[in-house]
Amino acid sequence: MNMTPMIETFVFHCGEMGSRWGFNRTVGQMYGLLVINESPLSAVQISEALNISRGNVSMGIKELQSWRLIQVHHIAGDRKDYFTTAGSIWDMANRVFEERRKREMDPTLSLLRDLVMDKPGNEDEVYAQKQMQDIHDLLETLTHWASELQKMDRDKLETLMKLGAGVGKVLDIKERLLGKSKNAST
Repeated sequence: MNMTPMIETFVFHCGEMGSRWGFNRTVGQMYGLLVINESPLSAVQISEALNISRGNVSMGIKELQSWRLIQVHHIAGDRKDYFTTAGSIWDMANRVFEERRKREMDPTLSLLRDLVMDKPGNEDEVYAQKQMQDIHDLLETLTHWASELQKMDRDKLETLMKLGAGVGKVLDIKERLLGKSKNAST
């Protein structure tokens, strides 16, 4: 693996992004390296390219497999395991979102459900529960919406994303038209 300045910049940036996605910098770098390699890489190749220990690579591989982001490849006549990304960039985005939902949103929703079900002990808790219910409802709506997006095929999702702010404009027009028709009927 030839780590050119361009490739190195990308790989190191993936390390920074990985830490924001929920895994450590080295794991992010490993994933970035696999993303931009056309051929599968062995643990030794990953270790040498990133100048990290084999043990670190082994732990990183396990982490990436737990996120379902990489897969093992075998080469006929070679006993080593080789690794590549599992699917497209779109698949990766879906998997990262799904894992973060499981690790972050689901426990928060569960906690909020439990807290909202408790009988408030005083006025402070009544107010707190109302706020918690609002947070729960927002997270539940976002989770449901994201789940629906994940079910869309890539072409529809790309079209929706390209519409972007245009959807907001359509909703504004609809609101103005409905507002005018309501005013006209009263």
